[in-house]
Amino acid sequence: MSNVLLPMDTCRQLLRALKTRYQAASKAEKTRILEEFILISGYHRKSAIRLLNGAVTNSSQQSRLATARSIYGAASQQALIVLWEASDRLCGKRLRALLPQLIPAMEKHGHISLNPALREQLPSCRTSFI
Repeated sequence: MSNVLLPMDTCRQLLRALKTRYQAASKAEKTRILEEFILISGYHRKSAIRLLNGAVTNSSQQSRLATARSIYGAASQQALIVLWEASDRLCGKRLRALLPQLIPAMEKHGHISLNPALREQLPSCRTSFI
């Protein structure tokens, strides 16, 4: 059998289908399943073993986590990026402390123009996404 590489979502579907079978299989069956998965997916042996031994997860659970993280709108993100660049890319912790002084200075010199609601929201933003 030739080494065929699958698209990522197809590989994830295959992994979900094989996980429970792999975890319940005997040693000889595990070897066969593992070798087939390696040939089809292109994963290295140790990576494939880790994936097949991992807990069976629900993909909807992972997608809910990804959507829960995006709590700021595009305007907030763009404003934070401009402020972050102006601060010479400070870490999030220091940028957050600097925002109350940086926002008025940037507005005073015409480098940024924020509406009042956004101006109030920015100092309370978690800046770890930058």
